Amino acid sequence: MTEIRTPLRRRPAQRRSAERVQRMLDACAEILDEDGYDGLTTTRIAQRAEVAIGSVYQFFPDKRAVAQALAQRNLEEFGRRISARLTEGGFAHWSDTVGAIIDIFVEMHRTVPGFRVLRFGDVADVHLLDSDADNNAVVADRIRALIVDTFGVRDAPELATALAIAVEAGDAVLKLAFRRRPDGDPVIVAEAERLIHGYLAAHIRES
Repeated sequence: MTEIRTPLRRRPAQRRSAERVQRMLDACAEILDEDGYDGLTTTRIAQRAEVAIGSVYQFFPDKRAVAQALAQRNLEEFGRRISARLTEGGFAHWSDTVGAIIDIFVEMHRTVPGFRVLRFGDVADVHLLDSDADNNAVVADRIRALIVDTFGVRDAPELATALAIAVEAGDAVLKLAFRRRPDGDPVIVAEAERLIHGYLAAHIRES
């Protein structure tokens, strides 16, 4: 699985410092919702988080690094929710998880501060999560690892390719859904699920 590099200049060693960093990320998310990435500055992050500007630079070199850390937090939360849903079970085949994964993405888009703007980082940089792979590739890699671990599917190159295509296709169609309606056009969301499930069910066989 892709190893994501931390954007932090240094890791917070104390609980108080860790909480301060999380406040900065929360502030970043709020500003993104209000004014987008162009309206994000380290000064505004410091003001919103109620920390000195020096505290921001103690951990982050610039606003891109703060956005990167927030994108990583989004990815970790996305993975955590998927893992929890897969653990619940009830899927006849691993490709049947498509609907659940899309539901999680849509719910995060609607409820997680900053997610509708940043998601996994493309608004800042298509390589925000990893300098060696684009953001969708990192997301696909995370989903692949969860599917392999949960269903015991053979971790073959064909699986990686199929999931990379599925994530790219899903990303494009879901962007359309949220362009049509701020909370996601349910008709297009349903079509995204049908499209991706049909593709995966037709092209991938369990080992």
